Amino acid sequence: MSIWSRTVILLLCGLMLLTVSLAVLNTLVPLWLTHDALPTWQVGLVSSAYYTGNLVGTLIAGAAIGRLGFNRSYYLATLLFALATLALAAGAGFWSWSLWRFCAGVGCAMIWVVVESALMSSGTVRQRGRLLAAYMIVYYGGTVLGQLLVSSLSTQLLSVIPWVTMLIVAAILPLLWVTIRQDRQEEEQAAPGRLWAMLRRRHARLGINGCIISGIVLGSLYGLMPLYLSHQGMADARVGYWMALLVSAGIVGQWPIGRLADRFGRLLVLRVQVFVVIVGAVAMLSHAAMAPALFVLGCAGFTLYPLAMSWACEAVKHHELVAMNQALLLSYTVGSLAGPAMTALLMQHYSDRLLFVMIAAVSLVYLVMLLRKADSHATPVAHA
Repeated sequence: MSIWSRTVILLLCGLMLLTVSLAVLNTLVPLWLTHDALPTWQVGLVSSAYYTGNLVGTLIAGAAIGRLGFNRSYYLATLLFALATLALAAGAGFWSWSLWRFCAGVGCAMIWVVVESALMSSGTVRQRGRLLAAYMIVYYGGTVLGQLLVSSLSTQLLSVIPWVTMLIVAAILPLLWVTIRQDRQEEEQAAPGRLWAMLRRRHARLGINGCIISGIVLGSLYGLMPLYLSHQGMADARVGYWMALLVSAGIVGQWPIGRLADRFGRLLVLRVQVFVVIVGAVAMLSHAAMAPALFVLGCAGFTLYPLAMSWACEAVKHHELVAMNQALLLSYTVGSLAGPAMTALLMQHYSDRLLFVMIAAVSLVYLVMLLRKADSHATPVAHA
């Protein structure tokens, strides 16, 4: 059976529009705040407000899906994201923008849970790997497109907000043409208690830890890399170019790393991948080879989350997918919340270079987890 059903195609079309909008905002919000002379720690806290919203959205997504269904939950979350984005045009301020970015984070997290769960429910166990790869390629493809738009269009606040808001609203249209159904078992498993049960699953522990580390790494890169590049004296368009290179590397790495994981096992590939993240972060401390270092960091860093996610999802039953997706996104969000906040404070008080020191340090912690007592950790793909 082909994975390219009507449901999958329309879900990915909506995801593409939302991701383009999100990529533009993730890059420009820190730059707009920097241009308004806000200190680094406040810029970091605004980024953390968005990820706090992700945390809340993840917690309520299961209940929303159980009560409203996939489609209505998606419509509600998208409208919340659109309204929070439009509100940014009212004026830049630390407290107001923290609130609006929090609301945007709630909407985005609900969208991700809906789309990921619907995609996983649309295919068989054997198709989930390819569906997840397609999801991540579209997600990062939209991110790159968003960065290219930043580098080629006006970056003025009142110029960007209208067309970004229209893109978000347009993302509702694809799902008007398809109804994503949910069985009774799936509704019961979406209860909050099932989320905590997923977090306690022994076989998923390394996958959950990987999502936390991935959240720290990607949250810091998304939230603070534009700030780092701006402090290097780069114009907004130039920042967009480098961010596009970073995320493009993640797209390039998706399919090869997924294939390697299927062939050689998740554990071995994760070990190598985390080691490469450390190498890329250390290489960024030297400006001699910024382009290859950024490419290596993006290729390994942006493929860490889907690999950890697939590790944890392989052994769950079909009706547990919503709860497991909630648990993994919750883990990712906790890392995304803690990463920019801690790193921004270090950058404020010491040096911008600590962005990469922090990424290397947390990756080293995860590498130690992967190397410690390897024999006691099951590799789900080995049992397939």
